[in-house]
Amino acid sequence: MTTRLSLSSAPLMSFKPGLSAMTALTLGLTPLPLMAQEVSVENEPSTAQDNASLETASSAAPIPLVPGEPIWDSFHGQLNAQKYSPLDQITADNVADLEKVWELHTGDVADGSGDLPATVWSATPVFANDTLYIGTPFYRILALDPASGEEKWSFDTQSSLEALTQPALKNRGVAYWEATDSEAGEPCQKIIYMGTMDAQLFAVDADTGEQCADFAENGVLDVNQWNDTHDKWPLSLLQPPTVVGDHLILGWAGNDWAYEQAPPGTVFSINARTGEREWTFQALSDEVREQSGTANVWTHMSADEELGLVYLPVSSPSPNYWGGNRTEEVPLGTSTTAVDIETGEVVWSRQWVHHDIWDYDTVAAPTLMDITVDGEEIPALLQATKMGFLFVVNRETGEDVWPIEERPVPSGDGSVEGEVYAPTQPFPTKPVPLLDQSEKPNVWALADAVSFGECSALWDELRYEGMYTPPTTQGEGTLGYPISAGGVQWGGVAFEPDSQTAIVNTSHIVQYIKLYEREAYEKADSGSGNESGFAPQEGAPYGMRLEVALNRWGMPCWEPPFGELVAIDMTTGDIKWRRPMGVSQQYGFFMPERWGSPTIGGPAVTAGNVIFIGASMDAKVRAYSLETGEELWSDQTEAPSVSNPAVYEYEGRQYVAFVSGGNTILKNQVGDQIAVYALPE
Repeated sequence: MTTRLSLSSAPLMSFKPGLSAMTALTLGLTPLPLMAQEVSVENEPSTAQDNASLETASSAAPIPLVPGEPIWDSFHGQLNAQKYSPLDQITADNVADLEKVWELHTGDVADGSGDLPATVWSATPVFANDTLYIGTPFYRILALDPASGEEKWSFDTQSSLEALTQPALKNRGVAYWEATDSEAGEPCQKIIYMGTMDAQLFAVDADTGEQCADFAENGVLDVNQWNDTHDKWPLSLLQPPTVVGDHLILGWAGNDWAYEQAPPGTVFSINARTGEREWTFQALSDEVREQSGTANVWTHMSADEELGLVYLPVSSPSPNYWGGNRTEEVPLGTSTTAVDIETGEVVWSRQWVHHDIWDYDTVAAPTLMDITVDGEEIPALLQATKMGFLFVVNRETGEDVWPIEERPVPSGDGSVEGEVYAPTQPFPTKPVPLLDQSEKPNVWALADAVSFGECSALWDELRYEGMYTPPTTQGEGTLGYPISAGGVQWGGVAFEPDSQTAIVNTSHIVQYIKLYEREAYEKADSGSGNESGFAPQEGAPYGMRLEVALNRWGMPCWEPPFGELVAIDMTTGDIKWRRPMGVSQQYGFFMPERWGSPTIGGPAVTAGNVIFIGASMDAKVRAYSLETGEELWSDQTEAPSVSNPAVYEYEGRQYVAFVSGGNTILKNQVGDQIAVYALPE
């Protein structure tokens, strides 16, 4: 898994596959139905079962895309990934009165200065079963009273606190499942799931915290038992599974910037009750699996239960920045792929980057929404990307809502042996890109002046011919705007269904990537930070270095703003408003608000016309007007809140919960705080 930026530290990395020109063009123009890829169905239902299922499906009540009741029982709030709450007790008119009603410090935090690696806590609290559940980066599960924060129970996985595949101890929380046919008095009719970095998936009773004896081996599933190809690392379960009916849809993360050949990305469907594997999905062909790897799903997924589809945000093959080992077609890499919930078979797929050699992993669950365009009601899917593009397609078919055009892109400069380049890439015509990648960003005069021209000198050494300029061995490398840090990260896009408004936070980050021939790399390698600096791409002919473009004082070399919050009218695809978001902070100094802040994390939106979000360097959590973008409220927390907030109602009172855990990619500040807010009683 990959993502990196930092105004306070350095670079990032990742890899992509390569496609032939004609293949790339063809794949970009048409959704791929039922791709010829690896789909293994391990529990093949009988014909009689098929018929019974069809009869049941035809008589079942429709499943609305937007739940009728307030739900926040998963990473993105709901399976549609809208991050939307119909609660309206807190409104744009009264949100300024919001006050902290409780906070909790878990104690599960490390800054990396001692024996433990630093922690990265990106978990969204889950509200279900009249309880607030959260996982920690020490791999403990906490069950809390939602009104007071008092602990109901806790469960410690006793997992080793080693950063086996990541530069930090990471956790994105827990998942919740509840039986539709629960048996009174029986345990584990409601289950909390959480994974660990060493690939163990735990299942515990949501009422008691006791391990579920009927799930796998006494409540623990060893997912690494299926790690059978290029098993250079365990299949780290940092993201909780996506729960769809009785299925746990499970992806994983790895160390995909280290090796040319790596575990190939596999998505597993697990029976929620037993832990039995039901089907697997592979994005890579058998041939590419042998010589490459990854194209995994390391972030959350979304699902439309009515359509019977789960949507997979698939990342790039390995290694991240050289594709000479995968010059053939890899049509499901860096894609959104819709698969059948029951079988894992591909129904359609759209590839967003052909022959990805920039680490443009599809980074967030696509947001599902029903929109009206030119009078036509469309079941839509919006896929936010690291490139800053928002692709909008019909979620039933994968076809364009607004045209997505194949446009010519730069080719290589001839310095990288074995590489091939896609001649075109997909560009959405609407909405407009979240940042202008068409030209080299301007050097920030202030940063250049105080560094005696360092920024200008760096710009002169960086190649940039527009979006998708390939990596090079020359000069200081290739400028990326953005590359791995991404325009959008795992927080994804929120959607308010009444006004049909999409809300997304975006970063404006310039990074640069350089490839080194092996001998030169061994001499140049001076180490790496949190997903930045040097990475070997071992086995490939090139190692690489990825850096954020900063001057000697740590100032960005490009012009602000560095981050924004953007609202989009999804009936037209036009921008409703945009504004700098948050405040950049360095060495204790807060920068002007008009400069904004890079962001990691994401928004939530409510029927009270309020947007809640943390995500900024200054560690504040904020509320904005959905209608105008005006900032309405803020509060200081312990560390940047690099997840999505949760919105829930308990005993008639509406709450908003933030996790302030920090991420050293954004800023060298970590925390262990859960902060919960409500209106005064």
